[in-house]
Order: sequence, then structure tokens, then C-alpha cells
Amino acid sequence: MSLEKRIKAFVQLGLFLKQFKNGQKNEAIASINGKFYDDFEYIIFRQKALNGWFEKDNVIQAINAIEESLTEEQLNNWLSDYSIKKDANKVVGVIMAGNIPMVGFHDFLSVLISGNKIQAKLASNDNTLIRKIGEILVFIDADFESKISFVEKLENFDAVIATGSNNTARYFELYFGKYPNIIRKNRNSIAIVNENDKAEDLNALGTDIFQYFGLGCRSVSKVYFPKGYKIDAFFEAILDDFQNVTQNNKYANNYDYNKAVYLMGNNQLLDNGFLLLKEDAALTSPVGVLNYEFYDSIETLNTHLKEQEENLQCIVSSKNTPIETFGFGEAQCPALNDYADGVDTIDFLLKL
Repeated sequence: MSLEKRIKAFVQLGLFLKQFKNGQKNEAIASINGKFYDDFEYIIFRQKALNGWFEKDNVIQAINAIEESLTEEQLNNWLSDYSIKKDANKVVGVIMAGNIPMVGFHDFLSVLISGNKIQAKLASNDNTLIRKIGEILVFIDADFESKISFVEKLENFDAVIATGSNNTARYFELYFGKYPNIIRKNRNSIAIVNENDKAEDLNALGTDIFQYFGLGCRSVSKVYFPKGYKIDAFFEAILDDFQNVTQNNKYANNYDYNKAVYLMGNNQLLDNGFLLLKEDAALTSPVGVLNYEFYDSIETLNTHLKEQEENLQCIVSSKNTPIETFGFGEAQCPALNDYADGVDTIDFLLKL
């Protein structure tokens, strides 16, 4: 199966997924729609029942982020720096996380586009969407049938890509350490606010905080404010568009629980009714809580962040901040070459 055929198949998949952004069917892929459109639409609708965190809007957002990268131009640009064999045919076991919808898709794509076979262990709370995407790919090109399998336990594999917490990573290293592997641990994303940031900048930052209820490794869990900054401006900027986050019961319960725990511990909190701000040096914060610190200068902050590099997944800021980062609102839309944990997945796969 040639690289060109694999790219063509994923482009077709992208066209299929794009339809769910606006609900308009693409007649150019009528055969795929005839078999899968209604089923996939129903699976999207069912996600909230299967996983209370997977609101329909978040599922659609995850689908949009995927389909926007599955164009012929983007796939070719991504792969142009690599020398990809016609068919590598190594079996790569992939243990996927389930914190946000289809978070394992990039690994799924990377293994298959590189010509290898994927043996995927899906997360129990996100085990329907990617499975159906596998079926769609096989329908688009039957050569994928021998390359895609979903399993409860990895067996007879040549390499492993596993994503989990710091705790599960220890077990992954114990079980899979003798194989070529990528083992991902907890990472966090942070934001840098500049004193010149306007309300629209801070509103875009709200997307980085609240998209997927803050559950992703690219979700902002901590903000750095300039010394003397009036945080009321931040609260005002996010109020109208994000206060309905508490309509999700799981988020509301976490917010209420963490508020009670912190108040019993005499912690100082800033509270706007749907988000708690806690001054804390830690990068990680629980759901409904955003840690913050003040910085004296960008230069000092930049030095500090470089020391934390291994713990950071993503940094966002506005153009007012003279550090190379993602823009506000861009944290959850990584490009194909924005690899998790900074580890080049394609390079890893090609060296097997």
C-alpha cells in the first residue's frame, strides 16, 4: 500500500468528518455517507451518555480539529521532511488516553500513514469514535483491514506508544521497557498574560482554559499575570462566554468540591462563580481551579519556564508577549508536527 494511497484515504476520511461541522452532506462521498453518516452522527449524539465529560460541542470541536488537518496539502507538507517506505509493516501497540474525545487519533494516524500496523487499546471512556473511524478507513480502502486492530490486551507487537498519568507511566515502563517505546506522562499547559492584553485576547484564553473542561494536557491549568495586574479584567473577559460551563454536572461537582476543600483548608481563593483562582507555584490544578502566579519580568519568567520545559506541553500568550508561543485560543488545535511531549512520533516509527 503506497504512501499516496494512504494519504488519499485519510483525505477522504477528512471530507467525511468535515460534514459534521455544519451538518451538510458532501455528495462527492455519497458511498461513504450511505454506509456511515447516520451511524457516526448517532455515535456523536451518544457520547454524553457514555462519558459525562463528552458534551456534543466538545466532540464536534475534536472532530473539527482532526478534519482540518486531513487535507492533501497538510498531510504532504507534514510528511515531506521524512523518507517513508512503501510498507513498514511493524506492529505498533498504542495505548490511548480517554481524557478528551479522540485524543489518540494523532497516534492512530501516525502509525498508519507511516505504513505500519496499529494494535490499539482504546480507553474505556472513549472507545467508540476511533473504532468507527477505523471501520470507515477500511471501507475507503480495504488494504487497511490488515493494518487496524482494536484489542483489550497488546500482544505480538514490535513497539509501543502509551499515554497515561505519571503513575501509569511507571507500569508502562516496567511492562514495555524492553521494546522500542514512547511513554507519555502528565504534562501541563500554561498561559502568559501581558498588561496590554485586551478583553478579546483574554476571552480567547478562556477557550484554552475551558475547552474539554480543562481535562486535556493542552488545557491551560496555570496563568502567569504581570505583577500588579488587576485580575478582575480577566474575570470580566471570560464571564459571558464561559459561565455556562457549570451546566455540566461533572464540572459543577468538581468546582463545588474543590471550593469546599480549599475553604476548609483556609486557602485564599478568587472566585467568579464558575472558576476558582488559587495563587500556587504548581503547574497542575484540579478541574474548576486555575493556578496563578505573578511575574516581575518576561525575561525572568522565560528563564523559569525553560527550567520547567519537561513538564510543559504548551504555552499560550498574545502577540503582546515577546516569547514564541501558541496564540490565545490555539492550544487545542495543534498542527500535525506539534508532537505530544515534543517527541517526533513519525521519526520514532520510521526508525523501527
